[in-house]
Amino acid sequence: MKILIEQGKIVESRADAAVLFCFEDDLLSDAVWASLGESSRMLIRRMIDGGDVKGKDKEIHVIYLPESSAIGRIILVGLGKKKEADLERVRGAFALAAGRARSLKLRSIAISPEWCGSGAEAEVVAAAAVEGIELGLYQFTPFKTEKREDIHEIEELQIWCGKKRFLEEVGKAAKEAAIVAEAVLFARNLVSMPSNELTPRDMASEALDIATKRKSIRVDILDENKMKELGMNALLGVTRGSREEARFIIMEYRGIRGKEPPIVLIGKGLTFDSGGISLKPAENMEEMKTDMAGGAAVMGTVMAAADLKLPLHIVGLIPATENMPGGRAYKPGDILKTLSGLTVEVISTDAEGRLILADALYYAQSYKPAAMIDVATLTGACIVALGESVIGMMGTDEKLKQRLKTASEATGEKLWELPLWTEYYEAIKSDIADLKNVGGRPAGTITAGAFLSKFAGDYPWAHLDIAGPAWVKKDRPYIPKGASGVGVRLLIQMLKSWERME
Repeated sequence: MKILIEQGKIVESRADAAVLFCFEDDLLSDAVWASLGESSRMLIRRMIDGGDVKGKDKEIHVIYLPESSAIGRIILVGLGKKKEADLERVRGAFALAAGRARSLKLRSIAISPEWCGSGAEAEVVAAAAVEGIELGLYQFTPFKTEKREDIHEIEELQIWCGKKRFLEEVGKAAKEAAIVAEAVLFARNLVSMPSNELTPRDMASEALDIATKRKSIRVDILDENKMKELGMNALLGVTRGSREEARFIIMEYRGIRGKEPPIVLIGKGLTFDSGGISLKPAENMEEMKTDMAGGAAVMGTVMAAADLKLPLHIVGLIPATENMPGGRAYKPGDILKTLSGLTVEVISTDAEGRLILADALYYAQSYKPAAMIDVATLTGACIVALGESVIGMMGTDEKLKQRLKTASEATGEKLWELPLWTEYYEAIKSDIADLKNVGGRPAGTITAGAFLSKFAGDYPWAHLDIAGPAWVKKDRPYIPKGASGVGVRLLIQMLKSWERME
């Protein structure tokens, strides 16, 4: 979608529709009324007086303006009570308006911070509009062969600023928001791909393609021989049952010179998880193509960091494999020796994510990182505990966890911290090995986090369990049903506000 930054009044726009917000307790401001032509004011006033427009959250109307108006239509969206209209609701309202415009087969829409009325700065509104519209309009259509002519896209977004001094800031904010949205859509596309089209080697190819287009990113791919040479036996144990070869993807972005320790992001890359010998139920198993959502989020984050030219050193690590049953598959009762040297008794082959992350986390220590964050669709227990829209967070460093909480509040990607108290580690002790990969049903998300912490060393570390929000079963304001790309906006927001750790 083309984004244009225009100076002037939005009523001068020739876009197919303009977006206007209203509130329950303050339908339209005096400034908005003043900006409209007399005939348009009379038309909208009749709708308000007739009780058609109430300003409730997600209420939406399409108002056709008189021929004397440059704008043919206004898409009027309610935001509820003014004090409740936070940035997350504003993003959703822009997405709702864009969706209605697309359903009308419109080609262009116009927005203006002055017509938003939320009280936020112009550049903040512009960024929310770009994110909400780009993310809300997402469609995954590569495999649709029938009626492709019915697939419609909004081609142009106009952002109108009444004051010239805001143009530069609004333009910059819109551009950055578009970069982040592109990275989220990239992650959504990867997660949406079927596993026969996105194998571990395909994920590696995607990483190489990112680097080809960006000189500031370097990618190294470790094959199974190299992993065996290093001693990544936990990762290789998981991949044994698959005919698809595993790949260990290393993406490095240097936005600064020198030997600054990197922030290392680790993403789980299970391109399909059958559960292995501990086979999952057949119902909903098709969703297990999404078990690489953490890896997709890390790839999208590194890509966006490079495009934003963030002054940071960032490393992304993605252990990519499948977890399949077969004659060579690892089995319950097996013992695997990890890259760290710790041995793990396999209780369930369906607890494979923590095994491949164990090797990746220990490998991350070789960078002597400033911080380590792993992102994974790790446990169904996290969905039971927190629901389908919340990320579970654990970690060993208060400052790092606070950074993530602050980023969560800014982006609307909700997370909740779970404890890592000493008693949880008792559950993962094995009688015949150093650890076991399952600690039982109680506190399943936390014991999985405790397991991962054993491989993070003394470096600042946080774990994000995205099992709930990675795949959305019902449409949300700017997240259509399906892959959400969760984690990209959260991590980029954290990285944008990063300061060197003491």
